Amino acid sequence: MRIAQKASTFNCKLVYIVNIPHEILWYNGLRKEYFYMNFIFDIGNVLVRFEPLKSLEELFPDKLLAKKLYSTIFLSPEWELLDNGYISHAEATATFCKREPDLAPTITEFMKNVCDIFTPLTETIELLPEIKNNSHNLYYLSNMHSEIKDYLLKRDKHFSLFDGGIFSCDINIIKPSAEIYQRILDDYQLIPSECVFFDDVQVNVDAAQKAGINGVLFKNAGCIKPFI
Repeated sequence: MRIAQKASTFNCKLVYIVNIPHEILWYNGLRKEYFYMNFIFDIGNVLVRFEPLKSLEELFPDKLLAKKLYSTIFLSPEWELLDNGYISHAEATATFCKREPDLAPTITEFMKNVCDIFTPLTETIELLPEIKNNSHNLYYLSNMHSEIKDYLLKRDKHFSLFDGGIFSCDINIIKPSAEIYQRILDDYQLIPSECVFFDDVQVNVDAAQKAGINGVLFKNAGCIKPFI
């Protein structure tokens, strides 16, 4: 069955077209012409909220200070190096403080508690048991630092539902590099056309598509429901 399905009702889009050898399914009266065995989730803004500027503005009433911290930390090359696993949390913090010495105490304190800005997205998380109960497999594929990864895996019990996944810091490769998509396929012996990938960043979805994985640009949990 050759399909191209647009789920506009749920404010999301299936951006890859594949041959699906499965029967037509239904979801709350909606015709579904696809069935994917493997659900692959990004984490930031899919399973947890990650809006650093907004979080900083909530923490610091001084908006100029919040924007300065945002630029110094989250727009820095070190933030990507952390995702890549090339530098440690302590090394990044030291670099931020050296770059902005007047803000060093504030930066140090914020970086000690940076994991706290990653708050659960309940609407998505509540769907995970249903996905598992409907005979799908769960995987994650995320650009993430080692410290944040360890924090989330310890805090968020729903990760016990997952069959596996990849954090960029563990393999020194970040999305949207083609290698990271091939890595998850190889590590878990997944067939690309049997996978659906949810990510809130278009270039990451596009890269998944190039790897043969069916991509959905994530806007909200409603994007997931038609695929369960």
